[in-house]
Amino acid sequence: MARVYNFSAGPSVLPEVVLKEAAEEMLDYKGTGMSVMEMSHRSKAFDNIIKEAEKDLRDLMNIPDNYKVLFLQGGASQQFAAIPMNLMKNGVADYIITGQWAKKAYEEAKKYGKAVAVASSADKTFSYIPDCSDLPIDDDADYVYICHNNTIYGTTYHTLPNTKGKILVADMSSDILSQPVNVEDYGMIYFGVQKNVGPAGVVVAIIREDLIRDDVMPFTPTMLKYKTQADADSLYNTPPCYGIYICGKVFKWVKEMGGLEAMKAHNEKKAKILYDFLDSSELFKGTVVKEDRSLMNVPFVTGDADLDAKFVKEATEAGFVNLKGHRTVGGMRASIYNAMPIEGVEKLVEFMKKFEAENK
Repeated sequence: MARVYNFSAGPSVLPEVVLKEAAEEMLDYKGTGMSVMEMSHRSKAFDNIIKEAEKDLRDLMNIPDNYKVLFLQGGASQQFAAIPMNLMKNGVADYIITGQWAKKAYEEAKKYGKAVAVASSADKTFSYIPDCSDLPIDDDADYVYICHNNTIYGTTYHTLPNTKGKILVADMSSDILSQPVNVEDYGMIYFGVQKNVGPAGVVVAIIREDLIRDDVMPFTPTMLKYKTQADADSLYNTPPCYGIYICGKVFKWVKEMGGLEAMKAHNEKKAKILYDFLDSSELFKGTVVKEDRSLMNVPFVTGDADLDAKFVKEATEAGFVNLKGHRTVGGMRASIYNAMPIEGVEKLVEFMKKFEAENK
């Protein structure tokens, strides 16, 4: 069977070379006579896998020594609760609401303390990033929270908020490793890996060590306490071993591609092809203000729900899959993560031009 061009928002496309390597090692990982799926997380072989994955991620992101890297479970959504339970020392946190995931994190945080929405773009269906240059940051805020790239709505921060000295916490699930990041701008970065790094089931947290404390909320579950995980080097219980193994391979692939500067150039080139077409098209229109457009997730519409449905159907038949927009917004969305080749975007635009000519 031929491979399709997979524009899914997540779980999403993985580098073909990584999939082939994993297939070759499926029955016998490096002479162990077993699959990574079968081996003990306490074994020497897996110890090497997780340590190498962490080292490669640290190299790629230039993660300082005073930040811990944790491989966790529960996906990004579990962190919506873990973050306030671990970081709300004063019981106050400020949230910038730029989409569904930031909103869910905010609603969850309200269960554990005073969560304040200091800015929002809900008034225009999250089609822009609000001005964050002078926010009403609470004096007692323990952190300011953002979702750095909005998978559903296709917006991203090109300038970080002015947190007025407060710790910045960022969900980077859908744009991690897509471009360089100054880790020291953040107290914590976390990401579910299934959009740009690996298979669903792993979440990675990069946390400044002074934020990993014992004096968390007393009802914090042992498994959700960052100190539990940090003290055990992510091995308090059995981690998602196979997912971490694939993540490690993707980290190596990104290195081989030239690192994060090269990834940024690769992603800008892909996005430009699609955005340039959308800006010139008479049928298709992008839904995000130009200055806040994401390099990873590109939502677009025709303005006619029936025509949108026809496009998705015909695109799927032509081998361009998972282009249907999120159920909350409709339309279409092309997620063009690191592993999507430029050829995939070029061929999608060719198909869109053909569809437009046939449906004027």
